[in-house]
Amino acid sequence: MIKVLAFDTFGTLTDWHTGVSHVLAQQFPTIDSSQLARDWRRTYAPALAEVESGARPWTLLDELHREALDRLLRNSHGITATQTQLDAAVHAWHVIPGWPDAADSIRRLKARFIVTALSNGNVALLTEMAKLNGFDWDFVGGADIWHHYKPAREVYLGIAELMQVRADEVLMVAAHSSDLAAARSCGLQTAHIDRPREWGPEANAETPDSLNTFHANGLDDLADQLDC
Repeated sequence: MIKVLAFDTFGTLTDWHTGVSHVLAQQFPTIDSSQLARDWRRTYAPALAEVESGARPWTLLDELHREALDRLLRNSHGITATQTQLDAAVHAWHVIPGWPDAADSIRRLKARFIVTALSNGNVALLTEMAKLNGFDWDFVGGADIWHHYKPAREVYLGIAELMQVRADEVLMVAAHSSDLAAARSCGLQTAHIDRPREWGPEANAETPDSLNTFHANGLDDLADQLDC
């Protein structure tokens, strides 16, 4: 029944901790870059929720990232970042490295299924990420297409509508239980990918739900389970 595989990107396909902390170490050498990257990442969900609640108008993730980092540096570290530093840090999310199994597994899966990013990143960010890492997408599903952020229903149902398939013919692939639970609530099938090193030195608290259609220890394992 599966026709489309829709992939989360940050953490599921890419190692944001390594990529972002490396750039932060270059721009802010007096700060623990690993901790700063993790603290910055924790501002992500509240910022998206603020947009989805209607408390602020639609805003690209790049701008949300910039505002959050600027505030974090000022409030927690007493640092006023330059525009050049903020530009470099925000751009780090465009060029974070893929996990070793990501690009080859996407190509394997593409031989049988439609493969698409389905991310809270914008199309420009995801396109740059794909070119850097060799993610051979059939389609790039960025949040700016729908002007909504996951876990909004418009995103999950939007990809099914664009691909002209039923919701249950889409398999949402992610390393995050909240993303997968939201997808299931919209009728999508789900696959949980283990990414124990997503948070760098910090233990990953994600636990797979038995309601997922698949549970894989990597994308290559998922490709094996799907006979690709």
